[in-house]
Amino acid sequence: MSTVRNTILTRVRRAQLTGRIPGFPAGRRGPAVGTPPSAAEKPPVPQRREVVLQRFLDELVLLGVEYHVEASAADLWSRMASIVGGRSVFRWDADRLPYDIGRLFPRAVEGSSPREQQAAAEIGVTGCDAAIAETGSLVLLSGPGKPRAASLLPPVHVAVARRNDLRFSMGEFGAACCTFITGPSRTADIELTLTLGVHGPGKVIVVMGP
Repeated sequence: MSTVRNTILTRVRRAQLTGRIPGFPAGRRGPAVGTPPSAAEKPPVPQRREVVLQRFLDELVLLGVEYHVEASAADLWSRMASIVGGRSVFRWDADRLPYDIGRLFPRAVEGSSPREQQAAAEIGVTGCDAAIAETGSLVLLSGPGKPRAASLLPPVHVAVARRNDLRFSMGEFGAACCTFITGPSRTADIELTLTLGVHGPGKVIVVMGP
């Protein structure tokens, strides 16, 4: 037993020496013990923001989510127009959507529209209340002008996010009553055959603005 114990402890010690903290570049050492806080290296906020954004995009790729990162509101408008094309839209109310994109779809179905029109919409357009980098999740808080069905009924869901919506983890966002969207709707039967789009959209698209 002592041999096994020593082997385990040796592995733990080695891991402590070679382990890497997420977000801390490999090959760099942290400040020495006893170093005053003012002397410790602190990455600037913009750098962390870019790291969080990249983590979010990496998670979207793993989930099979299409994404587009736009540099300006004008570019975002062009992207949205090309994604939606001539398809019928079910969206949040215009005053609830970022970048004033509600004006792009003046004839869109809204939460106050008849259920038949909502069910017939080909694409759902929403904003989001947070984008969680750790899991690639979108946080949507339903409420007046923000119908939950806009992200669940149409076969395609397009969520427009802002850089300021990015949060690293769900804990950082806070324990709120919300909807987490982690890729397309998926389910598996007893034989573990994965099927997309059974309980919600079979495709999710994220368009990230400046």
